[in-house]
Amino acid sequence: MSDGNVRVKSWEEFKNLVSEKKPNAIVFILEQNGFSPNKEPSVLKIILPHDRRYYLYFDFPKGETLRETKIPLRKDKRGIPYLEDDEVKAFLKKQFEKEKLEISSFWTS
Repeated sequence: MSDGNVRVKSWEEFKNLVSEKKPNAIVFILEQNGFSPNKEPSVLKIILPHDRRYYLYFDFPKGETLRETKIPLRKDKRGIPYLEDDEVKAFLKKQFEKEKLEISSFWTS
């Protein structure tokens, strides 16, 4: 990663950074790769911007949920797993309700 980006290795570490840095907002990206056999079907990326840096956390599928956050994967009518934008946003709001963060989604495919 470049000097402006810091990869956060665990969900606990990311939650601690939010408490420590006290940002006004975080952004999440749902990367849906359902059509690519060489990539994970769905990846959650969460970005904490602070002091000219971006702290980046990635959570990947393990079975029918994401590995660390345990957010459930849904399946479309073809059986392709995906993340539900509103579910992820509700999960993050609940996780960070004490911090009163603005949580925004930036969905990409």
